[in-house]
Amino acid sequence: MKYRLDTYAAICTTCCALLLAAALGACASKGETSSPNTPSASTSSAPATTSKSESSSAASQAKGGIPPGMNAKGEVVDSSKVEGGYGTKITVGEYEGEITGKAAPGSKFAKLKIGMSMKQVFDLIGQPSDQGAYVTGKAFIPFYFGGDRHRFEAVYKNTGRLIFAGGGIGDWGSGHLIWIIHNHNEPAYR
Repeated sequence: MKYRLDTYAAICTTCCALLLAAALGACASKGETSSPNTPSASTSSAPATTSKSESSSAASQAKGGIPPGMNAKGEVVDSSKVEGGYGTKITVGEYEGEITGKAAPGSKFAKLKIGMSMKQVFDLIGQPSDQGAYVTGKAFIPFYFGGDRHRFEAVYKNTGRLIFAGGGIGDWGSGHLIWIIHNHNEPAYR
């Protein structure tokens, strides 16, 4: 009898822990905190409806003028240090993306469009010189089953980098282009 009670207690404890994690995850995704005196993360971020020129100028002013990984001319000098929000925002259908840096004349990236699948891109411009994948913060949100849980990065020597957002659970093979980083001095490896 004692064994059954211990098992029942363990199941109840596990269920309570999962419910608590889900509640905390929902609060964190909404930007709420447990303390009313602590400002929430949503109040400090910029509104999502800013235009391209407003968001890029505000971001560069807030961070010292010259964006990380770029020079004063708007050219990318170090792709590994480039941050999102400094490029041109693009929306193609249901896909939102960004293009950072200035394309070199005759660049093979000029053929690409935000939202293209990874297979389309590789068939169009060839295989990258290096590639890698990483998970995003969305992978750690409890009960989040949407896309962009992981990203895939493809490096093209002397051209730049392409970032693909992965799909949801069980959708590891597909990804759609969300960020084009033009860098005519891109090394062959990440």
